[in-house]
Amino acid sequence: MSALDVVLWVAVPYVAIAVFVLGHVWRYRYDKFGWTTRSSQMYESRLLRIGSPLFHFGILVVLLGHIGGLVIPKSWTEAAGVSETAYHATAVALGTVAGVATLGGLAILIYRRRTVGPVFSATTRNDKLMYVLLALTIVLGLAATVVANLAGGGYDYRTTISPWFRSIFYLRPDPDLMAGAPPLFQLHAISAMALFAIWPFTRLVHMLTAPLGYLTRPYIVYRSRDERRAPRRGWEPSR
Repeated sequence: MSALDVVLWVAVPYVAIAVFVLGHVWRYRYDKFGWTTRSSQMYESRLLRIGSPLFHFGILVVLLGHIGGLVIPKSWTEAAGVSETAYHATAVALGTVAGVATLGGLAILIYRRRTVGPVFSATTRNDKLMYVLLALTIVLGLAATVVANLAGGGYDYRTTISPWFRSIFYLRPDPDLMAGAPPLFQLHAISAMALFAIWPFTRLVHMLTAPLGYLTRPYIVYRSRDERRAPRRGWEPSR
């Protein structure tokens, strides 16, 4: 184990986690009104209707797959009766399809943001960096899956990367586990940590917001400003 391994697989993860947590606290405290996606639907909707669902449904499956693969130990799935062969085949198939869908949706959204003038003008520098890191992370993850599992002989990341990931949160980091992982998996992990570090300062903060206020929000009452105008059917003024 080298000093670089300690930096990459011990120091960098904790720095990324600290920036992720404290950055969200700072953003919510000092930029609460900026905690939004800054929707650009009013500028263009045709490409958005295609790219947005494709990206969001794809990334949701990718996220669930990462939670299952990194958080749930291999021994738990085996105890539940799921063989390694079945788990591996399902993970590779779903991961590949979801990764392609996510990448395709993101490509459409980036094309839209770059070619539609008002949308591009509303994009901040932080968001531009976010798109680069997000695309890089998805491409590296998809490449690692294809190269290691489809083009190669297969790689069981649940014996190395998953235990390393959990060791970070156990406060007993084991960099040796990541030091022996294939380069594509290492690059994927590094790009993901960089993405999480800039997360609080981009439009990605909206993923951590649930619209719970809509459940208790009162109805909106519309009132006519001109009492002399005959209201349209169904729009009678309130008294």
